Amino acid sequence: MLTLGFDIYGTLVDPLEMQHYLQTVVGDKAASFAAVWREKQVEYAFRHGLMRQYQNFDICTQQALMFTGHTFGIELSEQDQEYLLNSYRKLPAFADVLPGLTALKTQGHRMIAFSNGVAESVHKLLIHAGIRDLFDEIVSVDDLQTFKPDPRVYQYLTDRGGLDSHSTWLISSNSWDVIGAKMAGLRSAWVHRSPDRIFDPWGISPDWEVKDLTDLAAKIIKI
Repeated sequence: MLTLGFDIYGTLVDPLEMQHYLQTVVGDKAASFAAVWREKQVEYAFRHGLMRQYQNFDICTQQALMFTGHTFGIELSEQDQEYLLNSYRKLPAFADVLPGLTALKTQGHRMIAFSNGVAESVHKLLIHAGIRDLFDEIVSVDDLQTFKPDPRVYQYLTDRGGLDSHSTWLISSNSWDVIGAKMAGLRSAWVHRSPDRIFDPWGISPDWEVKDLTDLAAKIIKI
């Protein structure tokens, strides 16, 4: 048995799918708005973590939304903000996620949803996506008041999973997340969801590169 820690945003659900909710608010700017919002969301989490001025991921998401609205010259009402932030908890899972997680769960691994997100928000997101029951627990960095890729959060995943770092895997589509896990001594699989995504050239490689979670399930059963 292994402990498998799954990143959420970008790995299990696609933040860029917010464009469908954004269309009613920003019209034909929805796709580019969603991309900038996601980029600033991650940046703000990094910055808060580095400055040791912690604000949880929900606040980072709201701050990034406000920045993006100003960038596009769009005045977002309180009603618009509430609608969009609530919709962020309704992102659909990628098509491979349900069958992939089901296969991995059947293999007997300890399944952990491991996120920069606030546990309650992640819980609602996973329920809406129809995959909450496939996880043994949710582990949020909010418990430590810092963010991935701080080494402490990967050790926290290891501790919560109950196995050593060699038996603890981080599964993520974000190369910075994979590199963080590897530098903390965990094993890791990079989910290469898009052919135009490039793994950061830091001289650190994932243990595996997989195209999706069904590919991961097929590989990991052979360990």
